[in-house]
Amino acid sequence: MILFNPIVISVIVLSVLCLLKLPVMAALLISALTAGLSAGMGFSNTMEVFVAGMGGNANTALSYILLGALAFTINKTGAADILAKKISQVVRGNKFTLAIIVILVSMASGTIIPVHIAFIPILIPPLLIVMNKMKMDRRMAAICFGFGLKAPYITIPIAYGAIFQGLIKDSVNQAGLNIIGDLIWKNTWMAGVAMFIGLVFGLIYYSRDREYEERNLDVVDSSKEVIKVETKHWLTLIAGIIALVIQLKTESLPLGALAALIFLIITRVVKWNDIQEVLDGGINLMGFIAFVMLIAAGYANVINTSGAVTELVDAAFKILGGSKLAGSFTMTILGLLITMGIGTSFGTVPVVAAIYVPLATKLGFSPAAIVFMIAVAAALGDAGSPASDTTLGPTAGLNFDGQHDHIWDTCVPQFICYDIPLMIVGIFWPLFI
Repeated sequence: MILFNPIVISVIVLSVLCLLKLPVMAALLISALTAGLSAGMGFSNTMEVFVAGMGGNANTALSYILLGALAFTINKTGAADILAKKISQVVRGNKFTLAIIVILVSMASGTIIPVHIAFIPILIPPLLIVMNKMKMDRRMAAICFGFGLKAPYITIPIAYGAIFQGLIKDSVNQAGLNIIGDLIWKNTWMAGVAMFIGLVFGLIYYSRDREYEERNLDVVDSSKEVIKVETKHWLTLIAGIIALVIQLKTESLPLGALAALIFLIITRVVKWNDIQEVLDGGINLMGFIAFVMLIAAGYANVINTSGAVTELVDAAFKILGGSKLAGSFTMTILGLLITMGIGTSFGTVPVVAAIYVPLATKLGFSPAAIVFMIAVAAALGDAGSPASDTTLGPTAGLNFDGQHDHIWDTCVPQFICYDIPLMIVGIFWPLFI
């Protein structure tokens, strides 16, 4: 029976453990052991295969650590605080103007200056006074963050997009389907369109006024402050551009981040004695995610080595009756369950790729459709999951004064606006490409 397949058992264990709020790393490790043991591999062999597979995401993990160090440095210079003051002065009481700015800054944090969510707890608290005056519903801002943090890496192969799409390429190739990186961004644009539709809906629906109390805001109203941009802030901006240019030239994100850090050290934005603090800051910001990447790759390696993939594919093919529509629906729902539990699209890719590639190939899906379904399935975990950076980051800033609920004000709105449109295109669009 399909329910007794090692992969199915391990995925159920993974989902249950994540729902019980066991840390993702521990849940992945236990699930990998479950897959190996139920496949008859034994403890020792399972662990050997698991550890051997972790190296598959070494490049991704290193990218996260170095980008974390760069983000820590940028925050330390006060550049994000300068940006918050500037935003306060240009908004002029228009909540839609602020919404657009939040989207653009969020998009830049994953592409031009790859600092990811590290800027949010610094940028948002000074803006809360301005948002309260405008009676801006913070769910509107949460929607903006969701789009800005997520849509770029799905559709654009730059910075975090290079990590995500490179991870898809490597995982798909490891699962037995040879593709080139260009195939991914040339097809994931439809996911970006779906998210844009969700964004427009969210901006309109949450544009109604909402009252907030003025409490616990020990920050100065930035709209009246004089902005003083120092040399270190310009050098920090240049460092971000260096990271982007080197990454595009060499197709190596770790090299780009390293070049940016070296530039900041040479220009003395980062003092020699502060290098250890910067590296520690990078590990604190991104170390957890980096280890999740490594463990997810090990889990995928156990699944591939167990031999259970072929059995699952054959059984699923018989149940689905060869129907592409039933197949895309099943894989999309399975992806939702896995990614909502894990809470990271990046960590999910190796897991879903190991299952999707052989099943989708047997159902007759094209390589373009397969990479699209993997990208969508993985992205589902970033919007709506309580354990996702895309939800945790915005809540960290918007709940500075204790008036923004993580589940109902961040997770639920993002799920409605993004996961529902993504599931729709995830089910139907692969039938046409």
